[in-house]
Amino acid sequence: MKLETERLLLKNINESHVDDILRIRSNEVINRFVIRNSPKNNYDALQFILTIKERTKNNQTFYWGISLKDQPDLIGTICLWNFSEDRKKAEVGYELLPEYHRKGIMSEALKAVLDVGFNELHLDEIVAITNTFNENSKGLLLKHHFILQEGKQDEGFPDNIIFRLKRASANSYEIC
Repeated sequence: MKLETERLLLKNINESHVDDILRIRSNEVINRFVIRNSPKNNYDALQFILTIKERTKNNQTFYWGISLKDQPDLIGTICLWNFSEDRKKAEVGYELLPEYHRKGIMSEALKAVLDVGFNELHLDEIVAITNTFNENSKGLLLKHHFILQEGKQDEGFPDNIIFRLKRASANSYEIC
């Protein structure tokens, strides 16, 4: 599923994006706030892409590469994943290369993905988990009316905090 905003294309990733995915997922600034096995080489990035393609095909995840309309390279990713059994709740995840931070790019991408989540997938709630020290991410979530879940913990990740956005809150500011 391809999405388009004023400045961005959100598109499915494929094998042609190996270099972009390697650059994004191995970026030291991004990885300060994310605990994961980052790709070390093109093979690792390709394996990640193939996994995402399979999960997308099975509707386990909706995953988009983010690019500026006038540039083919991916500058970030955004996804809906970790769906509840009843498919009424999902988690949003995102990452953006540091040179594109603080330009409204992720806000624009998130708005499009929230629209899909609530209006096409009919989710009742979208959850976001971010690192306590990731001020950009916390600001993004608050701007989009996510509410910090005081006292809720991301088990095994003590530095993470959990936000959520319910459909009623989302409708109050018209995502579309």
